[in-house]
Amino acid sequence: MHSVAEYGVAAHWEYKQGAHTDGKQFRWMRELLDILDQASDPEEFLENTKLAMYDDQVFCFTPKGDLVCLPKNATSVDFAYDLHSGLGNRVVGAKINGQLKPLRTVLNNGDQVELLTSKVQNPSPEWERFVVTAKAKSAIKRFVREQKRNQYMELGKQIIQKTFKNEGQQFEEEMLSRILNNYKVGQIEDLYVKVGEGINTGTEIFDSLFPNNRSTLGKVIRSFTSNKKKKSGSSEKVVIKGLIPGIVINYAKCCHPLPGDKIVGIITTGKGVTIHTADCKMLKSYKNEPERWMDVDWEGDVTELQEQLTGRLKLIVANTPDILGVLSALIAKTDATITNMNIISRVAGYMELTLDIEVTNANQLNEVIALLRSSPSVSSVKRNNE
Repeated sequence: MHSVAEYGVAAHWEYKQGAHTDGKQFRWMRELLDILDQASDPEEFLENTKLAMYDDQVFCFTPKGDLVCLPKNATSVDFAYDLHSGLGNRVVGAKINGQLKPLRTVLNNGDQVELLTSKVQNPSPEWERFVVTAKAKSAIKRFVREQKRNQYMELGKQIIQKTFKNEGQQFEEEMLSRILNNYKVGQIEDLYVKVGEGINTGTEIFDSLFPNNRSTLGKVIRSFTSNKKKKSGSSEKVVIKGLIPGIVINYAKCCHPLPGDKIVGIITTGKGVTIHTADCKMLKSYKNEPERWMDVDWEGDVTELQEQLTGRLKLIVANTPDILGVLSALIAKTDATITNMNIISRVAGYMELTLDIEVTNANQLNEVIALLRSSPSVSSVKRNNE
């Protein structure tokens, strides 16, 4: 704080106001101002001086010569957000001292930064890994959060509209306001988000609005579930053979094993056994602990199981307004359910995301993958076993 008071912006302001202080703490500022006054353009200034200021700060310039002060290790993205949050949201590249550099390039004292922008650019979640200023971090988080909310909202609205269409009922958005309190939300948009996230279903919304006219889909699901319980008996639940009776079973979040996959068990004291797929990359960390490994397998016919487990897919899809509706419709054809979505990155033409999908076995997830690959909107899709 003492250094800033002696040498910082306030000291510069006092000097510019004509205060007669001959202390050496102003010498560096006077010399800098003299060079700036004598230089014909920013390039000449950069050629004739190098800034040697605080170790924890860097001082850079715009092409017009405006000074921008940033923390050490700041990047072009930090520079952009320091000038204006709207500029940071649109930046696609930067010229540092006349040379095109990646946005993650760390800035040095005296760098001149020219920002390149695009109206179709959006902040990438990857930026959060290398920006250092609080302003940049908060702006990126806010945009990603709003982007996810908008995606969920659009998906939820499409799901509800489709439910109404299947029931032969005309959809009017205003009617949803009658059931907002039932779902503890204040706005219709919030209800759309909950449906898009998979917290609630379109069938539940329909049944809440028309309790005396339960949806056909809901009746079919309830009837189907009831019949399965009567026929399947003890084969409904997933059973793993090779385990100690009564041991706690956990399914690894890294690889999301499903009935039909080759699996292994890893014992953790106090937590039971964790089931991994045989090709899970995390198993490498246990290679020196053979005593923790268990030889396990799924018991019975996996196609007869009814317990829902989560499989995770990683996709690259076209970045279009209707893409979430397309994915939802395709997945629904296999009787699978989307339980979670995470957008990894998004550019003008494509979007990378992960989907958590509830299925009964690996074969059903493979059906989902095959159907998604048949869509021209899907560039690639694979199981995410990382």
